[in-house]
Amino acid sequence: MTAVEPHRAPHRARRRFGQNFLHDAGVVARIVDAIDPRPGQVIVEIGPGQAALTSALIERVGHVRAIEIDRDLAARLRERFSAEKLTLIEADALKIDWNDVAASMCSPPVATRPPPAGARDDLGAARHSSLALRIVGNLPYNISTPLLFALLPVAERVIDQHFMLQKEVVDSMVAAPGSKTYGRLSVMMQFRYRLTKLFDVPRGAFKPAPQVTSSVVRMRPRAVSELPEVDAEAFARVVAAAFGQRRKTLRNALSEFLDADQIAASNVDPQARAETLSVESFVGLSRRLRAVAKTI
Repeated sequence: MTAVEPHRAPHRARRRFGQNFLHDAGVVARIVDAIDPRPGQVIVEIGPGQAALTSALIERVGHVRAIEIDRDLAARLRERFSAEKLTLIEADALKIDWNDVAASMCSPPVATRPPPAGARDDLGAARHSSLALRIVGNLPYNISTPLLFALLPVAERVIDQHFMLQKEVVDSMVAAPGSKTYGRLSVMMQFRYRLTKLFDVPRGAFKPAPQVTSSVVRMRPRAVSELPEVDAEAFARVVAAAFGQRRKTLRNALSEFLDADQIAASNVDPQARAETLSVESFVGLSRRLRAVAKTI
């Protein structure tokens, strides 16, 4: 049973935490339906705020784990929900050790796999297991991209992630090579996850209303067995350098690591620019970098 919240003055959104609280019940319902949470699953919400999404998730699964940085909101959440309904971690989601969080909340990693070709996307039995995390959240715009990168190391322990982000960020995440929004974020996220943009959310769904439109994205980690064999550090370095100055050709952008002949040996045109390359091409360049490093 939900605890009764004592009378308090209304919470004032704090700009330093990037707080825009979701209040549209219709949008909340669409997000929860998209997540399709089931009892027994480990649901972790980042930034529960005023609990619009939290309460709807608890109705579905009975218990939610949440991470909240704002002390005032954390106190209100503890007053509103009993420990049987909500486990609250009062911390900065950017500073906590996500490996520790995952280890404390779930069993050994599971290899999530996509549904068979042509199959109805009903999540599948693996996604209904309680062996890994399902992470959700209306992420503050000012920390969304760093947080997406912070979650990469625990992808193996995650079933899926459903986030509400700035539309511009989601569009970049799902962008195809050659488009204006394709960049470092696109490559890094598409390498590790299967991404689906679900729907846009208008500004009026929040209080206070943000200056931009939001979007909801689904992120399903690729099974480890599906990932290309590549050194993660080399891959990250190559992608960062290639997009560091978008107008530079790869020959110039990667000159610190590879020369033109080595780039060409990776089946990549040295005169091409980063935004034209597929994820697979970046994998090839990263492998070449590792091979060159071993000969030095």
